[in-house]
Amino acid sequence: MQRVAMNGARMFSTRSVLLKATLNINGIKEEIIERSDMPLDKVRTVLKDETLAVLGYGPQGRGQALNMKDNGLNVVVGVRKGPSFDAALKDGWVEGKDLFNVDEAAHKGTIVQYLLSDAAQIAAWPALKPQLTAGKALYFSHGFGIVYHDQTHIVPPTDIDVILVAPKGSGLTVRNHFVEGRGINGSFAIHQDATGRARERTIACGMGVGCGHLFETTFAKEVVSDLAGERCVLMGMLQGAFLAQYEVLRENGHSPSEAYNETVEEALCSLYPLVADKGMDWMFSNCSTTAQRGALDWAPKFHKAIKPVVAECYEECKNGNEARRSIETNSQPDYRVKLEAELAAIAGQEMWLAAKALRPLRPENSKAGSS
Repeated sequence: MQRVAMNGARMFSTRSVLLKATLNINGIKEEIIERSDMPLDKVRTVLKDETLAVLGYGPQGRGQALNMKDNGLNVVVGVRKGPSFDAALKDGWVEGKDLFNVDEAAHKGTIVQYLLSDAAQIAAWPALKPQLTAGKALYFSHGFGIVYHDQTHIVPPTDIDVILVAPKGSGLTVRNHFVEGRGINGSFAIHQDATGRARERTIACGMGVGCGHLFETTFAKEVVSDLAGERCVLMGMLQGAFLAQYEVLRENGHSPSEAYNETVEEALCSLYPLVADKGMDWMFSNCSTTAQRGALDWAPKFHKAIKPVVAECYEECKNGNEARRSIETNSQPDYRVKLEAELAAIAGQEMWLAAKALRPLRPENSKAGSS
């Protein structure tokens, strides 16, 4: 099983783009690329002779494709006939003009944005590879296919650029933030620079898809941190923690509405937005003394209990076991059926049934007029 090499991964130091922002975080300096370093007019200049072929029209493909199109870039979409193709038509893409099958879009593209799912990337790779002729760029938003190449068999030709832009959010967020004029943070990486222009191409694409700022990483670090994050605090741990507290409250006689509000609703709608805006230290400083004392006392206990599980998860991502499990599971013919059953089980948990019943009662969702 392949183990991801974290320390030996390449970090390109050539600076063809001026980096204005240098952050000092606890003595560690990081260079951040902002929009002012690569404004939209420069993005268009860098990419003026490029055709950006977005392969796949799931959430990430849709968000990035529409954002680049709205930014005045030359974009084509490649997707097979079906629901995603129909969604692209509904969004205004025109078959035969800027909407094609995957092979034709890949042939037209000079920067091929490989935004199919990880499993679909593996299946499509043998047909895509011959389309990647010298001087093109192969663009990813997740390092999975490249990093775990011993399992995916995705090994690009040596005469193309291989680059990554990873927006730090779902495809829906990428699109919605762009429409709202906000943008989203992202990371970028260069795995292979065959043309000498890989860095400039990458940063231009990052700003073109709507990133507000970019920080540099490697394919290996992106994929391990992303996989661990999804399994831990972003989704897996969050579901587990919510469910544990909800169950304890219900087992001790609290009603479903009380258990849900004290576990999920207050967290997501009241406290987490404040933490995102001002930080946990601010939250601890601006709550009741009773809440403050309890949170300060119990946080170390949770840290001690949870950190070993996070470390175990991280190691499983780093050593390739999570990649293997994902590929094997997603390749099963009955995967979709089993997945739907797993998702239905979560949807059927009382906690989320309570959510479904209570969300319409939020003041902003209530149809009743104010008294």
